[in-house]
Amino acid sequence: MTDATPARAMLDAWRANGDDRANPVRFHLIDALDKRAAAYEGETRRLLDQRIARLLDAYRIDIERAAWPDASKDGGERGPLATLVDDIAKASSMHETSHAELLEYFRAVWSKVSAEKQLRDSLAQVPKNAGPLNSSSLVHRSLSFMREVSPGYLQQFLAYVDALSWMEEMNGPGVIVAKEIAAAKKGGRKKK
Repeated sequence: MTDATPARAMLDAWRANGDDRANPVRFHLIDALDKRAAAYEGETRRLLDQRIARLLDAYRIDIERAAWPDASKDGGERGPLATLVDDIAKASSMHETSHAELLEYFRAVWSKVSAEKQLRDSLAQVPKNAGPLNSSSLVHRSLSFMREVSPGYLQQFLAYVDALSWMEEMNGPGVIVAKEIAAAKKGGRKKK
């Protein structure tokens, strides 16, 4: 590759200076992530580049610490095992954060896709010769207008409707009727 990324150039310079030994686990992680990122483009590449930049910033701190080792609480330097444990804990917390970000991203994408599907489904239910007061036509026009005015509100509204539909299906159509009959019977007994 003739065009080295700034991250790749920095990693190569650190390796040449021997700074790759300041925190070998983190250095290897950044190196591997940068190599993988080269295979991606677009939004994925941008997100990977952001993560690599954060990791490079953290590694700079590791290099500074290696150059100026400060004493730990017990008065001596931390051993390699303690450093490894710290790195695993840091990587684990960063990993959980990235999972949360990904989960939120996929929730948003799924909400948008689901709203678009429901809008298409509402159009499919409109009869060809539907008049202006046809209920299916009114529902579809309302949803289309809602999408134009506020796509975010449409997504929230449809999610709310889905939740209500799910709750109704859980209860089943016979449950409501059975409750009404039971209530009527109890009311009838009291009057006797």
